[in-house]
Amino acid sequence: MTKIKICGLFRPCDIEYVNAVRPDWCGFIVNFPKSHRNRTPDQVRALRRGLAEGVVPVGVFVDQPVEDVAALLNDGTISVAQLHGHEDAAYIAALRAAAPGHPVWRAFKVRGPEDLEAAGASPADLVILDNGYGTGETFDWSMAGGVARPFLLAGGLTPENIPDAIRLLHPYGLDISSGVETDKQKDPEKIRAAVAAARKA
Repeated sequence: MTKIKICGLFRPCDIEYVNAVRPDWCGFIVNFPKSHRNRTPDQVRALRRGLAEGVVPVGVFVDQPVEDVAALLNDGTISVAQLHGHEDAAYIAALRAAAPGHPVWRAFKVRGPEDLEAAGASPADLVILDNGYGTGETFDWSMAGGVARPFLLAGGLTPENIPDAIRLLHPYGLDISSGVETDKQKDPEKIRAAVAAARKA
């Protein structure tokens, strides 16, 4: 069964929405003010306290200091670090040393074969193939057919196109945010539909 992550939770009601349908993971965007979903570490800690058991919390970071990411992993606020900036192999190694035993994911903006090669060579535990700009649009999925390692698919996913994404690409999991929003707010019915579509497929 394809796994699913609902990303960009930023309100207490968002926690209630994911608790109701139990996706595999949920995501919090940490210290990235460019996003309307941004939250501080303390705000994430407060939201995390309401999360149902079994939904794995993921912290999403863009070029944050290793020690800041490790602190949230080590205190149990998040279980996975998802990296979206310029974090390289040395950064990943330093994070693993600072917070041993926690998975590290790395996102790649897919624009051409070189991006897929970089994803394939990444030392991260799991890679995310993403459109990368938060536009709610997909990248050219035909480019992802040759990826030999498990990956999460992100960018432009909606409850409506999830079945096609799974049928065409067979991703390990899906990472969805704007596709389950209405007017930049998480929509409980869209979350329910997305999780159902992933589980059905």
